[in-house]
Amino acid sequence: MHHPIHHVQAVEIVGPYTLRVQFEDRTEQVINFRPVLAGELLGPLRNEEIFNQVRIDPEVRTLVWPNGADFDPATLHDWPAHQAALVRRAREWERVSA
Repeated sequence: MHHPIHHVQAVEIVGPYTLRVQFEDRTEQVINFRPVLAGELLGPLRNEEIFNQVRIDPEVRTLVWPNGADFDPATLHDWPAHQAALVRRAREWERVSA
């Protein structure tokens, strides 16, 4: 199975919990992360002040936050293909922690 390697080149905050993410292949995704912010690692990013501390890790070239949250850059690159599963998982985490 071939798993492409992608790298985040740039990130821009374009709205609440929404980022424009640009990749090495000159593509980009505008992603609203709010629906997937649940669970022990991603849940703290619901605090917009923390969410807005996003940066690009210089070594692995993906988005990271101060609490250790991150996303696989290939997932970010192909966000529409992964979004529904990530939203379902976030809903499961919310039910478990409730």
